[in-house]
Amino acid sequence: MDGYALRSTDLTGPPPHTMDIAGTSLAGHPFAGEAPSGKAVRIVTGAPVPQGLDAVVIQEDCDADGNTVTIRERVDPGNNIRSTGLDIQAGQTLFSAGTRLSAFHVGWMSACGVVDVSVFSRPRVAIFSTGDELVEPGAALGPGQIYDANRHLLHLILCRLPVEVDDFGILPDEPDRIRAALEQAAGTCNAIVTSGGVSVGDADWVKQVVEDMGDLQFWKLNLKPGKPMAYGRLGKAMFFGLPGNPVSSVVTALLLAKPALLKLSGCPYQPPLSLPARLKNAITHRRGREEYQRGFIAEQNGEIFVSSTGDQSSNRLATFAAANCLIRIPKGSDDLDEGSMVFVLPFAGLL
Repeated sequence: MDGYALRSTDLTGPPPHTMDIAGTSLAGHPFAGEAPSGKAVRIVTGAPVPQGLDAVVIQEDCDADGNTVTIRERVDPGNNIRSTGLDIQAGQTLFSAGTRLSAFHVGWMSACGVVDVSVFSRPRVAIFSTGDELVEPGAALGPGQIYDANRHLLHLILCRLPVEVDDFGILPDEPDRIRAALEQAAGTCNAIVTSGGVSVGDADWVKQVVEDMGDLQFWKLNLKPGKPMAYGRLGKAMFFGLPGNPVSSVVTALLLAKPALLKLSGCPYQPPLSLPARLKNAITHRRGREEYQRGFIAEQNGEIFVSSTGDQSSNRLATFAAANCLIRIPKGSDDLDEGSMVFVLPFAGLL
């Protein structure tokens, strides 16, 4: 605080108290030596408290007149002083291994004078989409073709993680081309994230090629959307075969690929933020699979409400554009009525 530093023991009896001013302590220009007994020191915010003084009286409670100051209020030891070691003490740990450094961490290290810190290398992650029907956004569409949205969406999700992304583009539904791309990616990257080619269609070659080349550790999940996801290893590289349906691809990327890639980056696992919310509309659900629907949460009168963003078909990216959370529906649930309590995963904790 801006004001006057003094020894609280120099003040006897009730206020007011008048004292001589021995000097000034400024930020970056401290008062030299110990202040004389019975005298105050003019001090500003951020300045060191002179040796021997134990309280600061804010200037609004003082009347200054030349080289004297009158204190109008009672003063207790420690008033308006931040003690040495209040923020950090010698030998105290700043961060433990596995901490993902944010702007706040960097600012804290800077405040402590830390210049260098050992960090994990960013894993390299290869991404590509598969499908003869896919073309780049902006290109002319031919018969039966659609724009490749998944790869661009996944690229931006991955760019929020501490990884380096290698974009392999769009691959046709040709086993040899897919094999060559996977071999190249496995030789240069720590993880591979693909979109499409892992279901049961005649042109779904990715799963089969991975089985031939490496170790496919699981295929299909009791999850909606996202059932046909595949996971395995190609050499030392982790493989995530995400479904081709856009919503399925996003949900499996957020719930499964992202935490695994964070672990690969050196970060400890943290479950996504989950909040209770009350449904503003009924939801149809057939028990048997855990389901994640796109929703929009908002606070009303101190309570969190969530509404579905409409048709939940796994091709509808529009329902993501209007959403700010996922609504979790347990596999044992039947239809949920309006007003039911559910848990939601805000995108703020997923992305």
